[in-house]
Amino acid sequence: MTRTRTGSLWFLCWVPLLLFGPSSAHAQTAQEIARKAFASTVLLVMEDSNGQPLSLGSGFLVRDGAIASNLHVVEGAARGYAKLVGEKTKYDIEGITAVDPERDLVILKISAARSQSLPLGNSDDVQVGEPVYAVGNPQGLEGTFSQGIVSSIREVGSDKLLQITAPISPGSSGGPVLNAKGEVIGVSVATFAVGQNLNFAIPSNYLKTLQGKAGAPKLLAQAKPNKAQRSILTDLGGRSAEGVVGGQLTWNFPGNRLTGQYSFSLRNQLRESVKNVYCLIVFRDVQGNPIDVDLFRFNGLIPAGLAKRVTSYVDGSVAVLTKWRASAAQVRILDFEITN
Repeated sequence: MTRTRTGSLWFLCWVPLLLFGPSSAHAQTAQEIARKAFASTVLLVMEDSNGQPLSLGSGFLVRDGAIASNLHVVEGAARGYAKLVGEKTKYDIEGITAVDPERDLVILKISAARSQSLPLGNSDDVQVGEPVYAVGNPQGLEGTFSQGIVSSIREVGSDKLLQITAPISPGSSGGPVLNAKGEVIGVSVATFAVGQNLNFAIPSNYLKTLQGKAGAPKLLAQAKPNKAQRSILTDLGGRSAEGVVGGQLTWNFPGNRLTGQYSFSLRNQLRESVKNVYCLIVFRDVQGNPIDVDLFRFNGLIPAGLAKRVTSYVDGSVAVLTKWRASAAQVRILDFEITN
């Protein structure tokens, strides 16, 4: 479950050994890089004050008990936990130790986690055309490893962004992007929803600087960093996904209570029309445990200030397990496009 932030740009909305960590001096195989990266990469699950899922993203260990990720993954959350790829143990997030709103970076303190941290490389040495590897949890698919190249180094004001072809999706936010030596040279942050493999990462040198500013952790509920007036992503992005709201789900029973058909409203709160609204619906049983999800895209147009009722389906057993309660499902907006 990933919270995203723009119309055409998807923010890839589902830890710090020593600053530089151990580093390999030679190129490694993709298999070696994947094995080491999985041992240090985490799935982040963030919740609101009512314990409801808010966002899902990725992060990675940069030191014992500390995780690096994107600010937009944790922003607005009251609590959350981290889980190493392939493991079941959940580590509570104790707070934020450092944040850089302009570059969408955050360092989190977790309850415990002893694992190999990932070394940070020098992003100033990155060259267009060199191979890179992205690790994360796109669309919640835990421990996904993808390969690509650095396709460009973008100047954004006085800052830089790495443009890469390694595929990333909502849920990859905050995951490491590594070079052929297994060093982190970027942090996955966004992808253009329209286009061919246009993906972006925050250079690792900004994270190095942020590590030097880490202090005592502040509770997530108390750590509400002011949004920067200018962000490294401003020139690439548009509107926040908060401009489109999903209404409460209702189960539809056309002659059969075992149907998995449901509907909900999508309300456009912006002054512009929107289309291609991408949603995540999480279904929970009577104990509150998640039992299924549905990824849904509404391709139609929603005029400014209006709402549309949409319909989708899951297996009928999901409706039975939820006891047909409307409150058993939460609708999350992942992305949409703004139209003129």
